[in-house]
Amino acid sequence: MFEPLYTAEEMRSAEEGHDVEELMARAGRAVAEEVLSCFPAARSFAAVCGGGANGGDGRIAAELLRSSGWEERPLGDADVVIDALFGTGFRGSPREEAAQQIEAINGSGAPVVAVDIPSGVDASTGEVPGAAVRATLTVTFHGRKVGHEVAPGRFHRGDVVLADIGLDQVQTQHALATRAVLDLVPRRRPGDTKYTAGSVLVVGGSPGMTGAVCLTAEAAFRADAGYVVVAAPRESLPVIEARLLEAVKRPLDDVWEAVERARALAVGPGLGRDQGELVRRLLAETELPAVVDADALFELEPSRRASGTVLTPHSGELGRLLGEEASWVDAHRLQALARAVERFECVVLLKGEGTLVGAPGSGTVVSGGFPTLATAGTGDVLTGVVGSFLAKGMEARLAAIAASIAHTHAAAGAPHKAGLVASDLLPMLARVLDA
Repeated sequence: MFEPLYTAEEMRSAEEGHDVEELMARAGRAVAEEVLSCFPAARSFAAVCGGGANGGDGRIAAELLRSSGWEERPLGDADVVIDALFGTGFRGSPREEAAQQIEAINGSGAPVVAVDIPSGVDASTGEVPGAAVRATLTVTFHGRKVGHEVAPGRFHRGDVVLADIGLDQVQTQHALATRAVLDLVPRRRPGDTKYTAGSVLVVGGSPGMTGAVCLTAEAAFRADAGYVVVAAPRESLPVIEARLLEAVKRPLDDVWEAVERARALAVGPGLGRDQGELVRRLLAETELPAVVDADALFELEPSRRASGTVLTPHSGELGRLLGEEASWVDAHRLQALARAVERFECVVLLKGEGTLVGAPGSGTVVSGGFPTLATAGTGDVLTGVVGSFLAKGMEARLAAIAASIAHTHAAAGAPHKAGLVASDLLPMLARVLDA
């Protein structure tokens, strides 16, 4: 269910006790074989190799390509470029000369094959503080690195091919979730009622933002919840009544009565930023597991809760909670997530391509992301899925991971990619859970 993601230090631990020259020979051969396989029409290459083990991998790959009849040429005149400038131990920004080499690689016009990780990407964090290679393909060894999956590094990797070079597994702090996590989502069983199958109370839907709460409620149903109640401002109810068939509707004044039958809360979609006191009370005075999103995150303060709590911010929302700009969060996603988990002492799901899930005492899990999800309303859908899984009794961290996986696969399976809107995900959720 979880594939290890290695930091540079963890890779060094995995390599301890192994012959370095033998590892380099295996790695170089893996790169050469992948280049020959992926670019059958090519006949020339350029290799940019640094002075370390990564450069050694590249030089071995170059020698094997020459022995296969390929011609080595300068940058700008080769069919394929091999990037072996920096390896997984690189940190910080490249110096001027190296940065110029990276820019020359990116400007060569040829497909680029990165050895282990694109040069300039921090393998342990995914951070890209300076110039970095944009690879067409990355051939990595033993296991994927954190920098392959955490943005912005993931945007530089291209396709990733994993090569076995004979190392043993070691414990890693971070992991990549797979679709198998969805096997943990409880399905309806004989004897279930609409309440025991998952009863979700969705709180939000201020005038002008009723679409958000409708998407959340429908997503909860499509994620197999049996009963959904929407609590919204009284003036919004006629619009919500016309849009939602299956959900029960209640004015916000009756939210405390609705709490009694709920098994999970989904608070925030379209709620409005003037409802901070209601959010505080719902989190402080109920023992229900809760997913907190959108407007409910505005000026949110830490609240110790016995029940599971999942915050689902995007980078702008998390930035406000941490007193940072969204651009800082985007550039330091692992660090931002860790700070949020420490401050709020709950599960935090940082949305984006390469969604991150963190929890107190646990490592970070990369749990999905798909480019077409970058459209209004998809976050509301995710909130509904998390709410449904919490209502089914899933532990908060697993509920967040499973919801992100379901969300990603719903987007990937949609019949069209261009022009996808949030409501397109709704019928796909049921198909993903049925698969």
